[in-house]
Amino acid sequence: MGTWKAAIVVGEYGHALVVVPLVLAGVVGWTSRAGVSIVGGVTWLMLGLTVASLLRPVVVARGLAMDLRDRLVVAFGRTTLDREPLSLTTLFVPDAEIEVPVETRRFTPPGSTVPLDVDVYRATRPDGSLAPCVVMIHGGGWDTGDRKQLAAHNHRLARRGYAVAAISYRLAPANVWPAQYDDVVATLNYLAREAAELGIDRTRLVLFGRSAGGQLATAVGYRSGNPAIRGVVAFYAPHDLHFAWSMTKERDVLDSFKLMRQYLGGSPDERKESFDGASAYLWANSKVPPTLLVHGQIDSLVWHRQSERLAGRLAKEGVPHLFLSLPWATHGFDFNATGPGGQLSSYALDAFLAAVTR
Repeated sequence: MGTWKAAIVVGEYGHALVVVPLVLAGVVGWTSRAGVSIVGGVTWLMLGLTVASLLRPVVVARGLAMDLRDRLVVAFGRTTLDREPLSLTTLFVPDAEIEVPVETRRFTPPGSTVPLDVDVYRATRPDGSLAPCVVMIHGGGWDTGDRKQLAAHNHRLARRGYAVAAISYRLAPANVWPAQYDDVVATLNYLAREAAELGIDRTRLVLFGRSAGGQLATAVGYRSGNPAIRGVVAFYAPHDLHFAWSMTKERDVLDSFKLMRQYLGGSPDERKESFDGASAYLWANSKVPPTLLVHGQIDSLVWHRQSERLAGRLAKEGVPHLFLSLPWATHGFDFNATGPGGQLSSYALDAFLAAVTR
């Protein structure tokens, strides 16, 4: 787990941390004896390699940014955004964070005794019109996490004119699949009923989930048949639980066998229907909503191949989609919204939302 967190620091904050080896290089330079000695040479080499490692994510991100706009146009059609995919200035000087009004609603789904909470971030729309709504489904391995995750991202979307509904769902192991699926569907129905009062356009919804939330987003988006779902977004998520089980090793960093057992109620042999129902990869067909997938290639918690395989299935079915693969990034790369991964994924998300909700 420590290695994973270190990868986030290097990948998304390395451009700022590069000052440390540069200062050390200056100290070495001032020490003349060190500068001409073997020790000094090795020190310079190590510092140079450190600088290169810290700057690599930004360099690679700039390469991806060069054609990201064109890739989005090909996938979803032309949209107009007021910024570039990657701003070097924003890496060091982030925009001011302005919060929007947030209203918490509680409701009890029909046939249930367990209330669910929804945080609704009111969209900033000068004309007062009903706003498309991004339904935010939190991650956490299906047994932890809550709707407050990465709230700053929700405020940012609301400032750009999208309402955000950050939702809750019953957690494992006390509740097994399809309880989580049912809760998301029930919440969509609730938002539809209360749409006018919440300032939401009930016909323009986009499901967005990270990690475990991304699994729920694609599962609900592909299975529910809800025509109001205009698009699905999943960051670093598992989309085929059979595949996840087959590739899992005992006592991995997440204890993945335990997570899947408590979420789905057993192994694939014991609960095949649950594994099938939770695997969007098996439900993907030509009629599923447009999809945006983003995943880091060095993700050690959810294998990059999960998104890669789903993207291949969507391509085969002719579904509008884009798979943004980030070579330096790991799980949770968007924790830093202004880092290279945060900026590219934010740009792709904004272009996707503008295209599918217009």
